[in-house]
Order: sequence, then C-alpha cells, then structure tokens
Amino acid sequence: MSPKVERTDAEWREILSDQEYQVLRESGTERAFTGELLDNTREGVYRCRACNAELFRSDTKFDSHCGWPSFFTAENDAVVLSEDASLGMIRTEVRCATCDSHLGHVFPDAPQTPTGDRFCINSVCLTFEDADGTQGA
Repeated sequence: MSPKVERTDAEWREILSDQEYQVLRESGTERAFTGELLDNTREGVYRCRACNAELFRSDTKFDSHCGWPSFFTAENDAVVLSEDASLGMIRTEVRCATCDSHLGHVFPDAPQTPTGDRFCINSVCLTFEDADGTQGA
C-alpha cells in the first residue's frame, strides 16, 4: 500500500479542478454516461486522480451499463469500504485507502462477475496508465 497522503483543504483545492474536488473531497457524483473513462477498453491500470495510488486493473473492468466505469474488484488494500446512509438509502461507499478520497460505491449486484460485485466508480476520480506506462485520461 502507498504511504498515506494528507493535504489541507486549500492544498486539495489547488491541485484538483472544481469537479474533481466536488466528487473526490465532498463525496459528489459526476453525471452518468459523461466520464472520459467509461468506455475505455485499453489494457492498463486505473489510479486515484488525487494521489496516484493504484486502484483497479483493466482486466477487472466490465460494462455494467450503469453510466460509470465498473470493476469487479479493487487492488489489495487500495480502497476502504464504509456504510453511506445519504440520499435516504444504505449503500457501501468506496474511498481511496491512501488519501481518503471518495471514489464511488460498490454494489453486490453483478452475478456475471467472479466476485458478484460492481464497483461503480466516478471517472473523474481516476487516471489511466496504459500497460506500456503511458499516462492517459
């Protein structure tokens, strides 16, 4: 696991765009079907946009038709799960274990995957590194 990343609110605001800050630091959500990594099918690694920690690998990504990039598992110890009772429902929130940024939610509703889970992750929370090491969106 990566060393913990801690920054002040002002430091986060300086390095993140308004939308990135709203989702990553204020637990917001980007609009469905708008994320630049939603339809990405390249081989590589998905990293936390806030701290660059490795979160997901392309071989765990699948098309769940939910409007956000979906993965059936995260890298070992890369994320922390917690109960989210906002919006009048109980969900399981997914946060980056390295910088405590909000990433999205996980749902146990994907029987077509090896784990049965669907990590529904905001595209704006991620960067993508191609298998050859090229940084992308």
